This record gives sequence, structure tokens and C-alpha cells, in this order.
Amino acid sequence: MSVNLKEKLQRVPDKPGVYLFYDSFGEVIYVGKASSLRNRVRSYFRSSHNHSPKVLSMVKSIEDLEYIVTDNEVEALILEFNLIKEHRPRYNVMFRDDKSYPYLKITLSEEWPGIEITRNVVRDGSRYFGPYTSAGALHETLRLLRRLFPLRTCRGSSYKNRERPCLNAHIKRCLAPCSGKVDGEKYREMINELILFLEGKQENLISRLKEKMIKASENLEFEKAAEIRDQIRSIKAVLEKQKIVSPGGEDQDVIAMAKGKDETCVQVFFVREGKLIGREHFFLDGTEGMPEKEIMSVFLKQYYSRATEIPQTVLLSHNTEDKEVIEKWLKEKRSKKVTLKVPLRGSKKELVEMVAQNALMELKEHEREQSKKIAETEEALLQLKEYLDLNQLPLRIEGYDISNISGTNNVGVMVVFENGVPQKRHYRRFKINSTSGPDDYQSMRELIYRRFKRVDSAGESGTETAGEGDKGFSSLPDLILIDGGKGQLNAAREVMRSLGVEDIPTFALAEKKEELFKEGRKDPYILPRNSQALFLLQRIRDEAHRFAVTYHRRLRSKQMRKSVLDEIPGIGPKRKKALLRKYGSVEGIKKASVEELTQLEGMNRSVAKKLLEYLGR
Repeated sequence: MSVNLKEKLQRVPDKPGVYLFYDSFGEVIYVGKASSLRNRVRSYFRSSHNHSPKVLSMVKSIEDLEYIVTDNEVEALILEFNLIKEHRPRYNVMFRDDKSYPYLKITLSEEWPGIEITRNVVRDGSRYFGPYTSAGALHETLRLLRRLFPLRTCRGSSYKNRERPCLNAHIKRCLAPCSGKVDGEKYREMINELILFLEGKQENLISRLKEKMIKASENLEFEKAAEIRDQIRSIKAVLEKQKIVSPGGEDQDVIAMAKGKDETCVQVFFVREGKLIGREHFFLDGTEGMPEKEIMSVFLKQYYSRATEIPQTVLLSHNTEDKEVIEKWLKEKRSKKVTLKVPLRGSKKELVEMVAQNALMELKEHEREQSKKIAETEEALLQLKEYLDLNQLPLRIEGYDISNISGTNNVGVMVVFENGVPQKRHYRRFKINSTSGPDDYQSMRELIYRRFKRVDSAGESGTETAGEGDKGFSSLPDLILIDGGKGQLNAAREVMRSLGVEDIPTFALAEKKEELFKEGRKDPYILPRNSQALFLLQRIRDEAHRFAVTYHRRLRSKQMRKSVLDEIPGIGPKRKKALLRKYGSVEGIKKASVEELTQLEGMNRSVAKKLLEYLGR
């Protein structure tokens, strides 16, 4: 332990807060919270007999620490999660593939609300439902909702500029607010019914619809009554698929876990008004040696930090650390009391056991899939060593690709696979500067040069440009895969020789015939079409291509958002947005008169005249 670390340990206060551990690279490797920072932080550096192997490994890596004092434990809990989300420390337990999960969003702030899928929850007046773990299932849900509720689906300019109803209106899948065929009150009533459905209150919804059907029938609006009747039948069909699991008609989440060797599957059942309306499962990585109550605590904090619906009762399969603190935090989020319970008897215990069985089945299925993938990857690496005459297994493979359109926005990318698994934190993107035209060979030269220029002739990783601790470059690959043919391969090898890394096996994979080219070899390698080796190389090639195209599109989109309006004095972002919203394009603006332009919010006559003069009017 360094002298600096010892001194900091002496100064840790006996107050609630959050602590961060750093490694020798200055990276945050663990974030934790405590009611007493002094007791908790010092406990890591006392006797190691009670520490798990994971904690022992972490303590050996700690080179520095930082702490943040908070007023109470609830503040510490919120800060802890935000810091974990920001730094993604390797010793914290995290959701696997902890990307932004998808949500259903009802745009209540709009005059005519719609429904869409989003991955960002913001305070914009909309109503959100989620998170969901399966985007495919969510799209299926969205299709069902649009069958049940005739919402508008057109958005943005296509909605604002529409003068007559689209096909959806003709087939009764939209109420056509674009053409004034429905009043706002009736449309909002449908939106409220949609929310009732998503909240699991279908019985209330059916009662409301029956009243509307009877009223329509009494008013001799038989076609409307028949439409409502069909809607009721569709909702009842959904209800029949929902299992009644709580005769008391309660709203509750039921959470149970199944623990594997180094990962844990947590299953959540959503029970609303006594009916099971849905379920999701999540995997937590790095749980080896952790007690169940600690895993449950981690899950509750991570899940409910992003959940949009919190019921009054949450049933758990295991006790949780920080139970009182989590309940206080959930109460603040929900604005009503929330109770965490571990039922010991009766129907609620049976319900938790059923959820636990589902979690176990999900875990076993996942483990079978993982075992299959590991076996396929091992086979692929062995085949590559054999087929390509390599001296060792290609445990780390780097793939390179170039993307441009007619030579514009040239970009290059590097993707990294270790043991057959993509390591996205090691991916790198490069803007190509050495050529302005469609020169893939020169682009490849620059890409390879910038990747390997920090490696000296002995093959040791240097720190010249990227800064110390850039793990994307700190390890040399066992194999390099170039997306392209002999030209791209020769360009890459030319640079590698100049930098002293020509010993790294390098191949180019040509997509048309899936031929593998190697420098100095006349005939290409042709791998068996059904071999795991070829499948792995194709995955790497396709991933590099996807990554390159995504980056190129982003740059191109950013460039396209630039406009001649950006060059006109007096036209800032707000005026530019108002002009394009009103007139659609620069050509549309040029057709407007000075008087028309001055009607726009924020515009005056002087700026309007200058604008038209600049545009050649």
C-alpha cells in the first residue's frame, strides 16, 4: 500500500457517502456506498480472511481512493448508481449488455399524442413504460397496441404537411387528426384508454368501452358500436392470456434470482390487479462469491433506477442489503410508500417460488447456449491455427475496414475480438486525413499507421500518442483481418513493415468469394463453407463493416445538418429551426416574402431582408 493511500485512509470520515477506488492507470475500478465511510473503506484493507477472491483481486489493484460525503444514505445510494453508470467499474456488478434498454413512450406533451419506442427517458411530459429487455417483443407489443387503438403513426413534417388522411385512416387504424376527422377530446380519451391497458387495468378499460358501446347503440351509431365491440373482443383475448396469480387483485412486482457460477439471472414478474401482465429477465455479471442479499441489493438499485412503474409491494426471493434505505428511495421515486417483502408462507411464497423456477430455467438455458458458443469458438480458433498455418492460437484478432461515399467523410475503424468475443471497449474509430478522394489503399495505410505507430521495433506497446493506459492499443493482435482484397492487404503490410510489426499474421477477406489473401502467397485460402473458422472471420469482417458504416453515417448526417443558413449573419439556431420548420428548405424560404418572414417568431424586417438578399432574392 502506498504512503499516499495510507494517509487518505486515516482521513476518511465517519459519515455516509460514496467511495471510489482507482487502479494504477487512474481508472475507477469500484464504486461503493456506506453509512460510515470510515468503517466500510478501512474494512477492505484489514484481515483478508473473509474476503472473496474477487475482493482480494480488487484490493491488490487499488492505488488510490476518493470519497464523497452525502447528507444521508438515500443520497449516497443515488450518487452511487450515477457514478457506476458513468464509470462502469470492472469490479462492480452490472447488468450484462448494460446498454440503454428500450421503453414505450406516449408523447402526452404533443397536441395529438402518439406512441413510439425510445431508449432515452427524459422529463418531457411523456408517459414511459419499461424497461424491456427484448426489442423484438416490444415491437410486437407496439403492433398489437396500434391494432387496438387507432393512434396516429406519422410524425414530424410528414404529419404537419399532410392534407388528407393516409391509408391507415381508410383501414380504421388511425383517427386521422391530420385532417380534422377527430376532435381533441375524443382523441385524448383514446390515449387514456391506451394508458389503462398498459397499466394492466384492462377490466376498467372494458367497463369504459362497454359504456361507450351502449351509448353509441342508443344513438343509432351502429357502425361505431360494432367497432367498439370488436375492440372489446380483442382486449378480452389479451386478458385470457394473462394468468391470475393474486386473487386479492394487488399490484406488485415479484423478483427472484437463480445464481450461477459467475452470473445471476434475475426474473421480474409484473402483477397488476392480480393478473400477470408481463415478465422480464436480466443477467448480472461478476456475482461469483457474492451473498444473495448483496446481489439482490445491486439488482434493486440498478433496476428501479430506470423503471418507470413502481408498485406498492415488491416480493423478493431473498432478503436485501440496505432494505430500509431502498424503501425510502423507492418511496421518494413513487411519492407513495413501497414495501419490500420476503414472504415465508402462503400464496405469495408460492408465487415467488414460481418466479424463482422461471429464473432457474432461464439461467440453465443461457448456460447451455454459452457452453455451445464456447465450444464453437474453441473449434474456430483451432481451425484457424490449422487452416492458416499459424504458430499459435489467434486469441486476439483485430479487424479493419474503411468507409466512404465518393471519397467524402473517409473513416477507418478497428474492432477487436478476444477468444472469439467482441471487446467493444477496445474498438477505435479514425477520421482519415491523408486523402480527400476515394483512395481505399491510402486510407488503409493511414489507418494501420495510426494503429501501430506507438509500437517500437521490439514489439512492445508504447505510449507516445494515445496516452498511457489506452487499453485499445496496449495489446498486440495474434491475427489481423483486413476487409478487402489484395490491394488493401498490400497497403497494410507496407506500413506494418515500416513500423516493425510485419510478423503479425495478416489476411484480407474478400467478400464476393470469401477468399483469404496472404502476402507472398499466390493462391488464396479457401476455408470450408460450414467451418466455425470462416463463421468467426465473417463475424469480425461484418462487425468492422457495421462499425465503419455507422460512424460514416453519423459524420455524414452531421455534415448534412449544416446549411447555408449557418453562414448568414443574424440567423442563429432558433431562427434557422423556425425557418426550416415553416418552409422546409432553403428553396422554400427563397419563395417567401419579407412580410411573410417577419411573421415568424424571433424574426424582424431587417433580418428578413438580409436573409433574402443573401439567398439571391
